[in-house]
Amino acid sequence: MNICFIGGGVMAEALLRGILDKEISKPTELLVCDPSDERRTYLEEEFSVNTSDKNDVISGFEGLIILAVKPQTISKVFSSIVGKIQDNATVMSIVAGLTSESINQGLEHGRIVRVMPNTPSQIGLGISVWTALPSVSDSDMESIREILKTLGDEYFVREESLLDMSTALSASGPAYVFLFIEAFIDSGVHLGMPRDMARRLVLQTVLGSTELVKRTGKHPAELKDMVTSPAGTTIEALVSMENDSIRAGILNGVKKAYERAIELGE
Repeated sequence: MNICFIGGGVMAEALLRGILDKEISKPTELLVCDPSDERRTYLEEEFSVNTSDKNDVISGFEGLIILAVKPQTISKVFSSIVGKIQDNATVMSIVAGLTSESINQGLEHGRIVRVMPNTPSQIGLGISVWTALPSVSDSDMESIREILKTLGDEYFVREESLLDMSTALSASGPAYVFLFIEAFIDSGVHLGMPRDMARRLVLQTVLGSTELVKRTGKHPAELKDMVTSPAGTTIEALVSMENDSIRAGILNGVKKAYERAIELGE
């Protein structure tokens, strides 16, 4: 399968690795366009793919085109490739906040897929929420689904508004988890525990708790109650955290991220 990446950053690299590991494409079928000499050299040496410093090499390209650039550079990308995309080509965007309508207008092209991945995709444990315009063929939809599975899980939605919500929840979400993990580790250090021990205990606790929710299918509240004995240590901690508005802080933070995602899309 021929695939051209416009942008060769971290997420593009994760996709390249997954595509090659799952043998969806051969290195000779992959092209990465990136202005950085250093980045192109790295990708050529790491994956044996073709690279270019110009985006307009897609003129006449037959295959999937993946937009993997920063939102602030997208206008330059549009101007460099508008009118050069084959009519039957599908464009897949992982550009944060960029709506399908904006891509459609910027490229004057109708076959658009929009994807919102997250950073755990770099190790194959991510979740990608995606949508597609009706003009995208079933075969391209299936190919993209297989590509996204190389990053972890995937979730298709018809309503694009759900991608803005996903931006706030799953795309920004790792940062919330990292903040929690950091504070959790620091709490152990505050008690007098060696940092390496606190780190090991916290990471396994978070990992195991997540897997327990997934495997049992039980509501987190039910599992929480199983740990919480009357007048015990756990309920003492939970009451303190609720008094410090931990739940409201999370709810309000995610809402702020959602509102910002809408602003960026505009």
